[in-house]
Amino acid sequence: MDLINFFNSRKSLILDEIRELVELESPTLDYARTSAVSEYLAPKFEEVGATVEFHSGFNGLHLLAYYTPTHAIEDDPILFLGHLDTVWPVGTLEKMPFRIEDGRAYGPGIFDMKSSIVLMLESLRFIRENGMKLKRPARFLLTCDEESGSHSSRQFIEDDAHDCSAVFVFEPSLPGGAAKTRRKGIGTYHLKVHGIESHAGLDPEKGASAILELAHQIQALHSMNDFERGVTINVGVISGGTGSNVIAGHAEAEIDVRFWTRDDGLEIIDRISGLQPVLKGTSLELSGDLNRPPLERTDQLIDLYRRVRTLAADLGYQLGEGSAGGASDGNFTANMGIPTLDGLGVAGSGAHAAHEHLLIDDLAPRAALITKILTEM
Repeated sequence: MDLINFFNSRKSLILDEIRELVELESPTLDYARTSAVSEYLAPKFEEVGATVEFHSGFNGLHLLAYYTPTHAIEDDPILFLGHLDTVWPVGTLEKMPFRIEDGRAYGPGIFDMKSSIVLMLESLRFIRENGMKLKRPARFLLTCDEESGSHSSRQFIEDDAHDCSAVFVFEPSLPGGAAKTRRKGIGTYHLKVHGIESHAGLDPEKGASAILELAHQIQALHSMNDFERGVTINVGVISGGTGSNVIAGHAEAEIDVRFWTRDDGLEIIDRISGLQPVLKGTSLELSGDLNRPPLERTDQLIDLYRRVRTLAADLGYQLGEGSAGGASDGNFTANMGIPTLDGLGVAGSGAHAAHEHLLIDDLAPRAALITKILTEM
């Protein structure tokens, strides 16, 4: 059977399912709404033969659907990884409603990454209705806090992935539909500067400006940028002081750190941790951590990518590859040494932006690729 033609014949039904999921608003950190999406999806996975469990986290219910077929050729499972939360607050649908226009479907969370969840279900439905067999056990983990740092789901991700031979992440693809074979690691830090307050006119010499000290530290931080190596440090938010006539007694900054390799990450964090105050009377207080390790382009990953690329070629299209400066939950599984291929979601554009959309013509090829991964890998 021609898989792409089959899924194309169901395009309208697929879009209806996507619309239904998009219209279930699920802003990250909203326990009730993200949990409602998990509960909405659970019976749909059960209908296509999966066993479903919930992992309860402080941000909501993470959904695990799994298959342990007795007829599987291979014993070690594969993991399909995604998330059901979005960056969009409740009420976004009023100004960004689901709509179809010029071969594109628009809506909050449609590209990142609710459409891919629907395609997983479509593929599983096709496999079940046509009596096909999975090559190995398969797990589908959909978390509810990826957009806010995966603080409650990371342990579940690592537990569910620990014995898997490969992980497939259905985050949005790169421009042109390419997969992601490298992602940066991310560190998030908070720098507090303590100074000494005094009157700016009567006795400025008795003060020690936390704002001036922070300015020195910002310069030091930005001097650590190494664009050639892909190491970036950005001080994105600053605050401090109480009034223009007061030598500031406090100031603070939020810092974003990104890097391609674990070694680079450890090196730059060591340098940041070694910052020292410049001005007498000031002190520094640094907090934070490496939120996500990098997803590095290893030989194992490239072998996995090439195997999936071959499946895509069998379907008649070319699956490219590339790098992304952002991170995903796939960074965690890659850090465990498990080959992890990311960016397998539907082609489109505008993640986290008002023009977020998918390309409708890419729905069928992606559903077909999921089917081939499940039955041939």
